[in-house]
Parts: sequence; structure tokens; C-alpha cells
Amino acid sequence: MNTNEIMSRLQAKYGNEKEYLQAVREVLETVEDVYNRHPEFEAAKIVERIVEPDRIFTFKVTWVDDNGDIQVNTGYRVQFNAAIGPYKGGLRFHPSVNLSILKFLGFEQIFKNALTTLPMGGGKGGSDFNPKGKSDAEIMRFCQAFMLELWRNIGPDTDVPAGDIGVGGREIGYLFGMYKKLAREHTGVLTGKGLTYGGSLVRPEATGYGAVYFVQHMLHLQGKDIKDKKVSISGFGNVAWGAAKKATQLGAHVIAISGPDGAIYDPEGMNDEKIAYMLELRASNNDVVAPFAEKFPSATFYPGKKAWSIKCDIAMPCAFQNELTGADAEELIKNGTWCCAEVSNMGCTPEAIAAFQKAKIMFAPGKAVNAGGVATSGLEMTQNAMHISWSAEEVDKKLHEIMANIHHACVEHGTQPDGYINYVKGANVAGFMKVATAMLEQGII
Repeated sequence: MNTNEIMSRLQAKYGNEKEYLQAVREVLETVEDVYNRHPEFEAAKIVERIVEPDRIFTFKVTWVDDNGDIQVNTGYRVQFNAAIGPYKGGLRFHPSVNLSILKFLGFEQIFKNALTTLPMGGGKGGSDFNPKGKSDAEIMRFCQAFMLELWRNIGPDTDVPAGDIGVGGREIGYLFGMYKKLAREHTGVLTGKGLTYGGSLVRPEATGYGAVYFVQHMLHLQGKDIKDKKVSISGFGNVAWGAAKKATQLGAHVIAISGPDGAIYDPEGMNDEKIAYMLELRASNNDVVAPFAEKFPSATFYPGKKAWSIKCDIAMPCAFQNELTGADAEELIKNGTWCCAEVSNMGCTPEAIAAFQKAKIMFAPGKAVNAGGVATSGLEMTQNAMHISWSAEEVDKKLHEIMANIHHACVEHGTQPDGYINYVKGANVAGFMKVATAMLEQGII
């Protein structure tokens, strides 16, 4: 395999899909040397096959708003790779959604799901629909119209969507209700469901919890502990909320959060009341953190700033792709940050990752750090298939084990001769080898 040759061909075909090309390049560059030690992979053209989705569904979503006006959005489902299990990945409702973003997310999902060791392939979907400012009734009508177009192409053993940005418990409920009506069956076709109709305990917290468990393993390997460390996070949705909650429980001080409008610095750190208010902010659909400083006197709001401008030990980007830039990384390094864990998918730009690795700072990628979310979705699928419900303690124990195993795989495949752990390479190689081997064993399909 020659990464540059493959990327040149993909650039010629998909030149405007920059997020997708970025995700593919990162994986191929880190697995190239291992891949080339397996001539059987090259003979079966595994790379050429794995970088292309199995299929992509694109469809019109027509719905009626509260004023009686007809609205039209575009819906997508990218079924990327099912070598190790049914397609699995979230739905994102956000104005920025396009094929490049969904292909990047679906490609990342292949290897993330492989790292969990659960039988799940990679997929992603969503729409350019904007939930911000919409009423519950409008969101319900949109979700029903979206599922009306999608339902024939998903199923508990075919493709199992979940939530993502703009798709929380409310949206999953509306989507599931419509699927159930159309398919006339009650199955585990969606994850992130409510506890009253097949959801799993710990699922809302799982991505953030799992991320903190992964950071714990990173720190313990270096003889450190998260207790009393200063943590900065971005975003205030379910992922950031879960990360803030678990980090605080373990004795860390979450001193900074940020949103599109700016950053909050609170030297006292989070507590139960502040963490609960993060969910109120998310539920408001306003995408702002400024009210946090109005409610809590210990907090100061810095308009237009990022959380990365505030001095911390550990940085945890929890919002969007490419949210932490090379300049942000240099500022964190200058301020003494010694650990960064992506909780959002591809949360750091290539320049940021290069800066962290050059400075020998602990850095781990989203496909490893945030895998606890989809892992717990996989556990929800298992509970649905068995028609049982596990306790929160059981789910949390399994989540602990999965994150420990992912960390072990990253260390095994990513430890460099000088002792530095390249978690990006470790995660990519571990996930890639599992999927590539499965593809090889199943023939040319």
C-alpha cells in the first residue's frame, strides 16, 4: 500500500469531502507499515475496499412546521462496513451535515466499533435539519418523516442507528415510535432508547464516563491519578455532561467549559448543581454557555474564547470535529497541559495532534476515548436481543472492562521504541487489523 497514491485517487474522486479525506489519511498513514507486512491484504485490495462505503442512502424529508408551512430537508444513511457485525452508528441532525462529515464519521465508526470487541460494523447518518428553536411537535413531525424514508433499510441485525449531535432521547423516542408503527415489530433497531421501552441504564452517561475511564488508564500507566487535576472541556451536551460528572466524582476539578459563544472559567470546579445545569443549557436549544456565569458567581464568562485558553492539566474536547486547532494545542502546551483526550470524533486537527505528539504529551484519539458510548449501545442491543435489563452496576462494570481492553490494545500496538505511546497509531492498527482480517476471511464481496 502506498498511502499517497491511494489518497491521490480519493482526492480526484472526492476532492470536496475534506473531513472524509482527513479521516482516511490519518488511518492509512498509521497502519501503512503494518499493512505492508501482510501481502494477503494487498492481494485482496483490503484498503481500496475499506475506504469506500458499502452503500449510501440519500433521501428527501418533507415535513410541516407549526405555521403550516412545508419544509424540505435532506436525509442520509451511510452504511460503511459490516465485516464484523450490523452497521452501527449515530444520526446527526445539524445544519452542517453533509456527505463528507457523515462519511468521515462512518469511517471512524468502523474502527471504533472494532475496538469495543463487540460485533458491530460502521455506519452513520443524519440530516441538515436544525433542531434549534423547533417545538417538540415540529421535531416529532420531522423525525417521523425521516423514519418514513429510512425504515426499510435498517433493522436489529442489519443497521442499528443511535443518537449523535442534535439527536437525544426525545428524538430517539420519536424515531423509534415511527419505526415500530411502520415495521409492526418491537425490536432493538435503535439504541439510546428510553428506559421504559428497551433502553439501557448508563447509556446517556456512557460516552463521557467511558472517556474518563480511558483517561484514568492513561494516567495510571504513567503513575498519575485524575484526583485533584484541573480539567477543561468543550461543549455542554450529554457527552460533556457525562465527562464532567464522572471526572468530578473521581476528584478532578472541571474548571472550564465552552460553547460557540465563549468559555466559562470556574476555579471552584463543578458540583452536582452545576453539572445538572449543563443539561438545562443543552435542553434550551440555545447553544450558549454565557448563562452559566449569570447563575453561578464563581464562574467568569469570556466571550469568543475557547476552553483551551484556560490553564489546565487535562484537555477533553467534547463538541465538534476539528474544534481544537494547532494554535490551540500550542497554547495548551505553553500553559502546561500534559494530557489531551479527544472525546468528540476527530476533535483535533492534524496540526494539533502533531504538536501534542512532538511535545510528547499524552494524546488519545476519539475512536478510542469515546468508544464507551457505542460500546454501551452494543450492550443495549444485547439486552434487547435477550429480552432482559441489566442493573446500572452491571452495565458500568462491562463499560469499565471494555475501556480497559481498548486502552490495552492501544498500548500494545502504539508503544514506540522510546517508550512514548502513540495512541493514534495503536487505536488505528488494533481496529484495522480486526476488520481487515474479517474482510479477508469472508472473501471478495
